[in-house]
Amino acid sequence: MSNLLFDGRELNMEEKFGLIAEAGFQGIDAFTPEPGESAELWRTLLEQYGLALSVNVYPRSIEDMRNALERAAAYGSIRAVNVQVLTPFVTGDAAVTLLSGIADLADEYKLPVNVETHRGTITQDLIRTAEYAERIPNLRLTADLSHYVLAGEMLNVPEQAEAYFQLLLSRADCIHARLSNGEQIQVDIGTDGSHPMLARYGQWWQDGMRSWQQSHPEGGSLLFVPELGPPPYAITIDEPTNRKREISDRWEQSLTLMRYARSLWDSI
Repeated sequence: MSNLLFDGRELNMEEKFGLIAEAGFQGIDAFTPEPGESAELWRTLLEQYGLALSVNVYPRSIEDMRNALERAAAYGSIRAVNVQVLTPFVTGDAAVTLLSGIADLADEYKLPVNVETHRGTITQDLIRTAEYAERIPNLRLTADLSHYVLAGEMLNVPEQAEAYFQLLLSRADCIHARLSNGEQIQVDIGTDGSHPMLARYGQWWQDGMRSWQQSHPEGGSLLFVPELGPPPYAITIDEPTNRKREISDRWEQSLTLMRYARSLWDSI
């Protein structure tokens, strides 16, 4: 919703909540509200519009992660915590130790914690991330496969990558919906979902949904987030006025992804 204009202006906080709820979304992915008036406003609006809240954190250490979970636990009513571990050059046993500690903290605080597969973080390498998942049984993930498609310039996905994707999807409690074409991180899928890569991502997403259903016979809900960022994620046209105009309507594309995800879920 950042820098997203409706009739030439950005909506205020309550207008954004109302639009999100009216469109049929069930929650908001944001950050742990700051204590004080901000936290109370968020609490009021979430309750008023019947929306869940998941939050993002960016630790570099176990201490950072504990502090983030303390804040989340103090706020309460947080559906899940999405984690980008900002140590891209930590590898091997040191990475396993850090990720194991984060997974153990999730158990300690009884909060769903999902480490995101993301460029520039501890999970930036597909092969190493698959190894971490194999070595840490309680590590849960947010699967954003667009980062691996881009980093590996996977205009066509090799069989070896597919096997790794399936392993990570089997451990995902959250899916981030963004399409990379192997050259750009966030491409325009068309409001009718006509982009040729959408069916390929749809198969991955449905595989993740199916794995989640099989591993959660007690039910619950898998998080699916149409995660379309503003520039520089969104592709822009540089105009003579030095204004960067997005080529996509992020809101309409988010609606398309929401509807598409529900159709995938319903067809399992």
